[in-house]
Order: sequence, then C-alpha cells, then structure tokens
Amino acid sequence: MKLPPKITIVDNFKDLEDKRVERTKRHKLIDIVTIAICAVICGVDSWVLMEAYGKKKEKWLKQFLELPNGIPSHDTFARVFARIDPQQFQNCFLSWIKSINKITEGEVIAIDGKTLRHSYDKGKDKGAIHMVSAWATSNKLVLGQCKVEEKSNEITAIPELIKVLDIAGCLVTIDAMGCQKEIVKSIAEKSGEYIIALKKNQGNLYKNVEESSKKLYLKGLRDSNIVNFIQKKTNMEEKRFVIISCYQT
Repeated sequence: MKLPPKITIVDNFKDLEDKRVERTKRHKLIDIVTIAICAVICGVDSWVLMEAYGKKKEKWLKQFLELPNGIPSHDTFARVFARIDPQQFQNCFLSWIKSINKITEGEVIAIDGKTLRHSYDKGKDKGAIHMVSAWATSNKLVLGQCKVEEKSNEITAIPELIKVLDIAGCLVTIDAMGCQKEIVKSIAEKSGEYIIALKKNQGNLYKNVEESSKKLYLKGLRDSNIVNFIQKKTNMEEKRFVIISCYQT
C-alpha cells in the first residue's frame, strides 16, 4: 500500500545533511537513518544490535530501500550518526512524527527531564547527559527532546523544547522545575494549557495558593467542586483531591 505524500521517513529526512566524504560512501544516508529508526522503534539500543536487526530484516527493508551494498556494519552506523547534526536530525524527526501523528485537542503532553544511563565519561571528566522530553500520554509517543547544557538546567531547556512543539489546545504538565513565568508564558503564547507542580521554595506564590486552596476546599465541600481519588503504588497509597475553580481576570 502506498503511503500518502510526506508520511514516509524518506520524505522527511531527504534534506538531512550528509557530511561524509563522497568517495567513502558505500551506503546511502537515508538507508542508514531508516534502518536505525526502525531498529530503535523495535527496542534496539546498540550499534551492534542495529546491524543485526538490519540483517534479520534485510528482505523486508529492500522493499523500500536501495541498500546497494547490503546492510551497513555497526561501525558505519556509529560513525555516520556521530557526524549528523543533532538539531537537523531532530527537525526531520519531528516533521515525520507530525505527519504520522495528529495531536488532538485536549491531548496531555508531559514534559520531564531524564538523565541518560551510561552517558557519563569519567576518563574525559564529562558528566551524564540530561535530556528534557515531551511525551504524548495517549499516543505513547515522544514528540521532541532537548539536551540540557552542562552549565544550565531544565528551566532554560524547556522553553526551547516548547518552541518546536505544536501544543495548541493541549494540556502540558511539568513538575515544579517548570513553575517559571517564562515557561508558562511560552505555553500560553502557543495556545496551550498547563498544569505545573508548585513547591514551597516558590515563597509567596506557594503561600497565596495554599491560602486560596483552603478557602476553596471549604467552599467545595458545600458546592461539590472537589474530586477525590486514591492512587495506589507498590508499597504506598496516596489519597489526592482536586479543587475545581474558575478565576475571572
């Protein structure tokens, strides 16, 4: 079955810059990228397994890839991806994701930071890589990622990630790190809604919300504007309540 225009990986990655020397190119860049993406989607997490995946699926891959010299070696995968511009790759990947995944109004997008396992380098005195990701909860799909610079933090990375996302009509959730004026402003400017955690280190803001919540809680007991639910984990049970209120500005 032929896919509609602009849905295939080939269409969305055709402008990705190939920085290899011409005479050393035994494999097409788009072939390498396509195999890598398919392999990672299937759970592959190393260059060696990526090569093994390609060889296992070679007959299927040849239905839509040229593969003039067969499947690239694991060393080829590693060398090629080391030379690809990360920002260019992300732009192409996001373009592809948008073409195959329609974000619906009301979609919950969870933004969170994670440290990549085994990404540190003690020999070169380099710390582990920290990434901020946007996760579409209903579609179980990462919509975008942004690396946190070594001398920075998630506060500066989150607005950069929001810039490349289409969040109009979506509900963005972030932990207390995202409780910053610039972050909520960037979400609002893209017509998104947000739920952000608030901790005591926010000083007056926390105090004001706490006082307002107490008043709303008592009012909610009368007006039935409180939703209660219990969240169970392995060795813990948390009872939570949500106060529903409307502020007019």
